[in-house]
Amino acid sequence: MTNDASNGSSRREFVKQSSLLAGGLLAAPLLSRANFFSGADDVIKIALVGCGGRGTGAATQALLSKQNVKLVAMADAFRDNLNNCHKALVAELETELAGKPVKLINRIDVPEERKFTGFDGYKKAIALADVVILATPPGFRPIHFEEAIAQNKHVFMEKPVATDPAGIQRVLATAAIAKQKKLNVVVGLQRHYQNSYRELFKRKDMIGDITSAQAWWNNDGVWVRPRKYNQTEMEYQMRNWYYFVWLCGDHITEQHIHNLDVINWFKGGHPVKAQGMGGRQVRKGKDHGEIFDHHYVEFEYADGSILNSQCRHIPGTMSRVDELFVGTKGKIHCGAANITDAGGNVVYQFDRKTENNPYQTEHDELFAAIAKGDYKFADAENGAHSSMTSILGRFATYSGQIVEWDKAINSGIDLHPKVYDWDALPPVLPNADGFYPIAVPGVTKYV
Repeated sequence: MTNDASNGSSRREFVKQSSLLAGGLLAAPLLSRANFFSGADDVIKIALVGCGGRGTGAATQALLSKQNVKLVAMADAFRDNLNNCHKALVAELETELAGKPVKLINRIDVPEERKFTGFDGYKKAIALADVVILATPPGFRPIHFEEAIAQNKHVFMEKPVATDPAGIQRVLATAAIAKQKKLNVVVGLQRHYQNSYRELFKRKDMIGDITSAQAWWNNDGVWVRPRKYNQTEMEYQMRNWYYFVWLCGDHITEQHIHNLDVINWFKGGHPVKAQGMGGRQVRKGKDHGEIFDHHYVEFEYADGSILNSQCRHIPGTMSRVDELFVGTKGKIHCGAANITDAGGNVVYQFDRKTENNPYQTEHDELFAAIAKGDYKFADAENGAHSSMTSILGRFATYSGQIVEWDKAINSGIDLHPKVYDWDALPPVLPNADGFYPIAVPGVTKYV
């Protein structure tokens, strides 16, 4: 199981480009300080679950942290993904650590007996580690997060944390257990770890009350993996996971979640309802599964303020990944990393020379806390709310109706298969011509 929707570019490259443009039950006994890592002789053991491009990137950043870390186990549904990931990690660390007083053997130690494949391999990998990196397609995140916390592991997990309301509820329940156990959980919503966003957040009162916001994730789109001869339907959908809602959540959930999360963060809450529109204008082939190529959503928050959000995957159209806040006294321009007053004058400008790589920082801070025996990070609840915000938007665009947060999150909607097996049938199937059913606004209903 992999998560590599980076379309050929790493998260490190993305942040450079964006800077220029701009997770009541009985818990196991609380872990004592002796269960953490406080000395130079203690090795923090890492397991990677999901060996695609995102998993490779996250593992690299974990291994490049300043702590005494070691990758000891890997798991993926597909052996070729695992092999490619292992090879890429070795090559990356050889390059990054060249000339530095850190030996490669101290960072990667994954012999054949600690490489696991198939749907259940994640359980074996998790058992061998202190910290688990979860980077499979998002649909698997709730069950993998549950297992990691049940085994008392600290977690870094990629966004989104679920693709349906049932998954969101599982993550929220597991997040509560993680807090009881004082297990650190970081979610890959990296803008929380980016210097420019942190500084803008500190100064958000400069614009007074936030009355409206805008968010964009508009670009050309991502990869497509055509069906191959003799693939079962399950394998095909797993390989081409971005185009199936049970695995990906649609691009409003898989990518636009970053922008929606920023709005929620600055607003200090999530929307209470949404309405919008969307469809498939260009990306509508057999290998494009069931997702839309554009969404436009009007989210309303409890105070009546509105977020106008748009995400689009259509080549040749305007590209923009950004957020804007409008307040009673001015505006916050996240891409430009500045704040303007009501007259448009810049009253704060972030110093670009002090920008960081948030993808690295989120791992640096997580592993530093674990090494010190600190409990600092409980991102899962926020990750669940931001993921649910994107799902709320998807329900609105797919149905064309006004969808309320409380009804949606409590709907019990579960998109996932009852059995995970290569010969099992996924929850959505093609018709005789090879096309998948598509949501139709005005016809499709949710809550």
